[in-house]
Amino acid sequence: MAKRRSFTKKPEKKFHFRINEKIVVPNIRLVGENFDEISNIAGKKVEAGVHPTREALRWAKELELDLVEISPKAVPPVAKIQDYNKFLYLKKKKEKEIKNKAAKTVIKEIRFGPNTDEHDFQFKLKHAQKFLTDGAKVKAYVHFRGRTIVFKDRGQLLLLKFLNELAELGAAEELPKMEGRRMIVMIAPHKKPKK
Repeated sequence: MAKRRSFTKKPEKKFHFRINEKIVVPNIRLVGENFDEISNIAGKKVEAGVHPTREALRWAKELELDLVEISPKAVPPVAKIQDYNKFLYLKKKKEKEIKNKAAKTVIKEIRFGPNTDEHDFQFKLKHAQKFLTDGAKVKAYVHFRGRTIVFKDRGQLLLLKFLNELAELGAAEELPKMEGRRMIVMIAPHKKPKK
């Protein structure tokens, strides 16, 4: 009996840049910082601009670096003479910094019943105040079980009181609304002024 092959998909590489001989266009726009070194090799003054690809490849080989195409859709494509591994490392590092700077929104949920008493309300209010102070959004909702659905007005009053108590720390994105058997309101923290 023949063995079955497993066809697992290979993970795709995140960055696809053509380098060296894989750059097949006749001319490239050369950019970068190492034009003094390139000028020494070429025996003439070389500046940023359009150059024949073969010539740029020769300069890269003599400098023991790579010709990396960084913008293939430009006319002519933009390339740089540098170490390819260092280029990838810097690209990944830059992407990681951008990802870390992106705001991560945290949503905390607080659940009420239509007959929530004052003690429970204050307890949940303190939690919501802490969440908003920490910069998280708060999703507060009143869950109506069984016949309690007839007390929608109590649920709305409870959420409005909740919003009123949190007015200094955050604001509702919209008024409380029904979604199925829940009345929901989202509270976003006030933006802190940047120092």
